[in-house]
Amino acid sequence: MRRTRIIAALAALAALTLAGCGAPGSSGGGGSAAPSGSASGSSTLAACKPVAGDQLVVLEDDKHLQTVDNIIPAVNAKEAQPAMIAALDAVSATLDTPALIALNKQVDVERTTSSQAAQQYYKDAGITVSEKGSGKVVVGAGNFSESATLAELYALALRDAGYDAEVRTIGNRETYEPALESGELTVVPEYAGTLTEFLNKKINGPDATTNNPQASADLDSTVKNLQTLGEKVGLTFGAASKAADENAFAVTTAFAKEHDVKTLSDLAGACGGLVLGGPAECPDRPFCEPGLKQTYGLDVTQFVSLDAGGPLTKQALKSGQITFGLVFSSDAALAQG
Repeated sequence: MRRTRIIAALAALAALTLAGCGAPGSSGGGGSAAPSGSASGSSTLAACKPVAGDQLVVLEDDKHLQTVDNIIPAVNAKEAQPAMIAALDAVSATLDTPALIALNKQVDVERTTSSQAAQQYYKDAGITVSEKGSGKVVVGAGNFSESATLAELYALALRDAGYDAEVRTIGNRETYEPALESGELTVVPEYAGTLTEFLNKKINGPDATTNNPQASADLDSTVKNLQTLGEKVGLTFGAASKAADENAFAVTTAFAKEHDVKTLSDLAGACGGLVLGGPAECPDRPFCEPGLKQTYGLDVTQFVSLDAGGPLTKQALKSGQITFGLVFSSDAALAQG
């Protein structure tokens, strides 16, 4: 399973700029593929039929419906040293979402190990560190390949900075976050929005993510809130990278080319009669079907219950069963650039 997201905590939110997502395959997906929903009757645009194709591309969320989930190093505050943070920031400075997709493709599709993929990327990106430190550092990784690869990248930079760095896979966030607080782990690659709401709930109670959410579509604001929450549990953070693994909506590259769409606003202006695929709860979640309709004015006339960014949704896109579907922005199946 990939990282646990904040879908359940944000389910009742009315604010459409805030969102979360369950781990792929764990959000009630895998249900019937029969279409549900009814025609909105509000669009004067011609219906755009799904276009089958082997490659998928994300449509830019240009009105910022989704919560940010940029990769950010989370560090035990007592163990943090300036040279350590500088080394982690050197990795963050090179990472963007296309680079993360490429890394995931190497591991998930081409079956390169996370260590091998990280070493090649580290060399190709020309990552260098100037500040030097010393001591033992344990880099924690979640139990999914993206986290493992990022942890290997952090370890490479830390070794260059003079640290004795070990990578240790330690399960899901509920397991590794307390280990990070206690100092069993020194640093973990994290996701800004998801960790912000995880800590918000942990510190302020189970209703905090609904009543007083701290993550949003604004990266600077989210990171500022994350730093405040982190101080309360003994965590500090490096710089957030441009790379993000967050909710996104994809079409086939063939569809994007045929209708000349690059953003969700483009899609809303070009097409009516859209068929949306995603997890079973999508019609009720503000970041999903309701948000797409209210924020973008998309004419979604059918919904197909599939999964959360998993193989069912991707196959439905590729085979032309749905027009667009919920994926994750760093998925290895996505076209780059």
